Amino acid sequence: MKTIIEPFRIKSVEPIRMSTPAERASLLADAGYNLFKLPSESIVIDLLTDSGTGAMSAQQWAAVMQGDESYAGSPSFRRFEAAVRDIFGFRHVIPTHQGRAAERILAATLLEPGDVVPNNTHFDTTRANIEAVGATALDLPCAESRDLSASHPFKGNIDLEALERLLAAPPGRIPVAFVTITNNGGGGQPVSMANLAAASALCRRHGVPFYIDACRFAENAYFVKAREPGWQNKSLIDIARATFALADGCTMSAKKDGMANIGGFLCTNDDEVAEHEEELLILTEGFPTYGGLAGRDLEAIAVGLYEALDPSYQEYRHASVQYLGEHLTAAGVPILQPPGGHAIYVDAATFLNHLPRELYPGQALAIELYRAAGIRSVEIGSVMFGKRDPTSGRESFAAHELVRLAIPRRVYTQSHIDYVVESLAELAARRREIPGVRIVEQPAALRHFSARFEPVTLAAAPGFSPARR
Repeated sequence: MKTIIEPFRIKSVEPIRMSTPAERASLLADAGYNLFKLPSESIVIDLLTDSGTGAMSAQQWAAVMQGDESYAGSPSFRRFEAAVRDIFGFRHVIPTHQGRAAERILAATLLEPGDVVPNNTHFDTTRANIEAVGATALDLPCAESRDLSASHPFKGNIDLEALERLLAAPPGRIPVAFVTITNNGGGGQPVSMANLAAASALCRRHGVPFYIDACRFAENAYFVKAREPGWQNKSLIDIARATFALADGCTMSAKKDGMANIGGFLCTNDDEVAEHEEELLILTEGFPTYGGLAGRDLEAIAVGLYEALDPSYQEYRHASVQYLGEHLTAAGVPILQPPGGHAIYVDAATFLNHLPRELYPGQALAIELYRAAGIRSVEIGSVMFGKRDPTSGRESFAAHELVRLAIPRRVYTQSHIDYVVESLAELAARRREIPGVRIVEQPAALRHFSARFEPVTLAAAPGFSPARR
């Protein structure tokens, strides 16, 4: 059929309170124009993240009821461990309360000041955990990713030539290399099996452990099956197993393709590394058979990992995101092409081309989208990835200024998505009226979570001149 329907029935519902533009304007001011600080009950459509915001299935809720909360030796952990080993194939499975905890333990175990860690694109918490120990997080996105409007099947690939040059002449010790699937910082774009295999071979040739940030592994497997020659007749679970066979370990946020509301894990085949990681786990997360999670959460993840690999679910998931992307494009909203697996990324620099980068067009668009329509999104640009030099006060900017519309799993229907399209189309008709913002308060790291902003007109911007529009 032409119409791709949701492969599930709705069994329980949660009401949406329809806030007003005036109410939202007041809430924005109180929150310092930071959408992370808004009360969720005042959100109409919440596209801030797809992390932990999905709806669990009846099978997951049934599994929750058999959760065993023993401190050590829980059968819930054994079921969780068996599911992870079956799909991911690694010898050691270390549960954590979410993905960033796995990143922190890995960084504390493997990294030292001065080290360099390459990746196709590090996302925010990955980069922050690497930099927190004094190492450098180095992005090596493929050349095709630089053109937002170009259509390429695997724009999430790592730049293999750049990786080879780095490994041959490293500016510092390289204790681990990463590839993130799908590439969240690069627009939710997939990575091909050929690219993963080549990156793995380069790392092994140079004796560097190769890890995968596996948050959206099932979505990446679906892209591989749909787009990469030689994989069309493979099942999603077989593609996933082939993916992780190329790696020495992985980090995972189970709040994405674990289909759960909390949880994550860290995997490795190295016995010595696992021993050190478990020591840190006990110190900061919990005993190795629960790792900061309740038994019920371990049960939900054990079921959810398989549900993410259900082909009917993935077909619906990708069709939903594609639908949003196609209709936004038809409405004249510029987006990163082609649509990714979990989100649409609006090209805010093009959408608000009257704003200079110093006025953070991504944050400005996200603010106005909430004020006008109650839709919460997130800036993926210079607020998230830029930095202010504490000595000179100078600002560095990200390569792109994007607004991510991340679709929670199994939560919204087509009518919700149509509302998003209509809202952005309305903003497009009056885009030049949207003011920029300036940062008035920010922390040293991960500033997008807690910075405060204020609206600013072009004429009030420091150093503004009409020629810079």
